[in-house]
Amino acid sequence: MSQEKEYQASLKGQFLIAMPSLADPNFSQAVTYICEHTTEGAVGLVINRIHQELTMEAVFKELNLEFIPERASLPIHLGGPVHPGQIFILHGPPFDWEACRPVTPSLALSNSKDLLEALAKGQGPEPFIITLGCAGWAPNQLESEIMANAWLTCPASETILFETPVEKRWEKAANLMGIDPRRLTDTAGHA
Repeated sequence: MSQEKEYQASLKGQFLIAMPSLADPNFSQAVTYICEHTTEGAVGLVINRIHQELTMEAVFKELNLEFIPERASLPIHLGGPVHPGQIFILHGPPFDWEACRPVTPSLALSNSKDLLEALAKGQGPEPFIITLGCAGWAPNQLESEIMANAWLTCPASETILFETPVEKRWEKAANLMGIDPRRLTDTAGHA
């Protein structure tokens, strides 16, 4: 049995919803989609921040990829402070890309040039989110942050991931738990 299958407390495929007490500016009011979570740590993508100055047109040109005009204005999400120069793509099927890792039966994480080439031409998977960078946690770090009341967790919603406007994703993710985010406090409490 693999170590990944043995890890019963995995948050893979879940949302992390930043609590008001989370002081790190990289994660203030962030919604992070967890793509991997094992005893070795966790990796996720912040899904509610858009790079204000960079579009896919600049990325396609830098990588010398041919692209259709409709793809030039695709937004690039700020996926997190780890590997800020790398592109990550959270996407639906198909899952036969070079560097494709399944997250759930309906979603995978990739960061390969063949997928970028397809997206540039208007082909490839639907739906998808393109991020620059990712979020990462060392062993037990994420669990400690959750215990310190930095994050709420809940099952992810593909509607929020791919259809909800970026500026509403934090509120809508909290609503999944029946929480009005305006009522959240930065005071921790444990029973």
